[in-house]
Amino acid sequence: MDGVQAANSGHPGMPMGMADAATILFTEYLKFDPQDPDWHDRDRFVLSAGHGSMLLYSLLHLTGYERPTIDDIRNFRQLASPCAGHPENFLLPGVEATTGPLGQGFAMSVGMAIAERHLNALFGDDLVDHRTWVIAGDGDLMEGINHEAMGLAGHLALGRLNVLWDNNKITIDGATDLSTSEDIPARYRASGWHVVGCDGHDFDGIRAALDEAVADPRPSLIDCRTIIGWGAPNKMGTAATHGAALGPEEVAAARQHLVWDSEPFDLPEEISAAWREHGRRGIGAHEAWRARLAASHHRDEFVRRMDGRLPADIGIADHLQSLIANLQKVATRKASELALEAINAALPDTIGGSADLTGSNNTRTKAQKPLTRDHYSGRYIYYGIREFGMAAAMNGMALHGGVIPYGGTFLIFSDYCRPAIRLSALQQVRVLYVMTHDSIGLGEDGPTHQPVEHLTSLRMIPNLTVFRPADAVETAECWALSLERQDGPSLLALSRQNLPQLRTGRTDNLCARGAYRLRAAQVARQVVLIATGSEVELAMNVADALEGQGIGADVVSMPCWSLFDAQEPNYRADILPQDTLKVSIEAGVTLGWERYVGPRGLAIGLDRFGASAPAEHLFKRFGFTAEAIVPRILAALSSQGDQ
Repeated sequence: MDGVQAANSGHPGMPMGMADAATILFTEYLKFDPQDPDWHDRDRFVLSAGHGSMLLYSLLHLTGYERPTIDDIRNFRQLASPCAGHPENFLLPGVEATTGPLGQGFAMSVGMAIAERHLNALFGDDLVDHRTWVIAGDGDLMEGINHEAMGLAGHLALGRLNVLWDNNKITIDGATDLSTSEDIPARYRASGWHVVGCDGHDFDGIRAALDEAVADPRPSLIDCRTIIGWGAPNKMGTAATHGAALGPEEVAAARQHLVWDSEPFDLPEEISAAWREHGRRGIGAHEAWRARLAASHHRDEFVRRMDGRLPADIGIADHLQSLIANLQKVATRKASELALEAINAALPDTIGGSADLTGSNNTRTKAQKPLTRDHYSGRYIYYGIREFGMAAAMNGMALHGGVIPYGGTFLIFSDYCRPAIRLSALQQVRVLYVMTHDSIGLGEDGPTHQPVEHLTSLRMIPNLTVFRPADAVETAECWALSLERQDGPSLLALSRQNLPQLRTGRTDNLCARGAYRLRAAQVARQVVLIATGSEVELAMNVADALEGQGIGADVVSMPCWSLFDAQEPNYRADILPQDTLKVSIEAGVTLGWERYVGPRGLAIGLDRFGASAPAEHLFKRFGFTAEAIVPRILAALSSQGDQ
């Protein structure tokens, strides 16, 4: 209440309404050690209702975490404080996930529960034996992603997942009956969940509900009937407490109502001491776990995986050698499968999956068995038609640690995944998105399935590394770079149509530079052709035609904009010299290419929707042929000469 009031911004109602249930959870059930917030076998707690962040900050401070300090809380929502408006996993130990976009915290918790069961199946109860706890609000349960995540959790029987529903029947607009009349407990029961209810302000009732949830083998929804803004005598139970400070008069009235006479941010020592004692409750369990880890023959491998370190060999080096020895003319989605065959055999950390497009995304390799409720040791998840739920679950798996998740769908359906992709980038987690059917090259499915704006829009997300490889070698290199990257997600945009292998010699990772000179001009250089993916082959054909007319042309493959942008200026200037006509070729919108071709260059792309036809007809129709491009380049050269 005081933190929100000091900031004059925030959401006091949810923290006040759920304080009773959260107190029982943190002091009697949650397994954690504030002295080692990253203890691998701690329970995970996710505040899916992230707008109620003051609840989590208060709990972390009270139970003895080094931060937030009381001054951090005093400066809630201010620039220098780690107590952001919504919890950020990279600002405070003890914040397991960045939440606030409603529904995503819940969905990430499903991924955490999947990772826990998978690692338990591999390493046993001695090393992995914890639960995932969630506090979710009415908004979390209304969001569409809740349906996807709830269904997946029920299908996989994730009994270590327990969700406390802050059922206060209030949203920002007012009472929930303004917008919904569904029977939420019935929906959960129908999806294979255990449901139990309690008065969210009755301690014994809360304990009984949590005990029942812990004992049930199914995931549990704990329906905590609460009063939003509990303790604010004139505003509790109303939307007035939801998203704004209570105001000085109501704060004073609440203090009187709660018989609380301490000044703001002044905690009586006996209360602080009691909370810190509860915060030490997990030390014994932690010490016992450390002893078991020290004695375990799994210790080194378990710690490696939980630390996110790759083994020395992830299978790529030998795979690249085999590609040079045996050239492959395959779609890059197939090239990705070939790379994954090598990776998954060498790297046990990976858990793959697809949103009902396994055969199209080529994401399952021969040795992978499905991860099911009966076999959590499996390494492939059939997510069903749940793109958003899949992406959010992968975030949860990556946040949990010990696994490296990758999942596939069509690039067009990255729209369904986008909010979770954004959170992957914001949370700085290693999640790999395999997005196939990356252009009009997918052909007959038509413009509903042909991405044109997607590559550019995805490249705009900070800290997301977007790759569009041109052949089998580049695909393998991009997989290696994605796996080696620990501080953010990667996305591979892959073709449906077969592409020739253009790289036939060097096996050092040229894609690491983001762009490189695939072929140098054979005569005096006048043009630099820059292309990605399937259009690199086209750029080679254009270069041949230009060279035949005495015009030297470099071909630059640019699989990753952001990696190229990060190179030193001299390298970038060498690859894209100022004294040339620069021409980009990509079967997508041209927005963004001006930064590389400059004001006098050419950006050849598709600034409209596609059409339904065989791929070769579409490329010809929209000008992606050497016959169509060469005259445009000659005209541009002539125009520059006239100037």
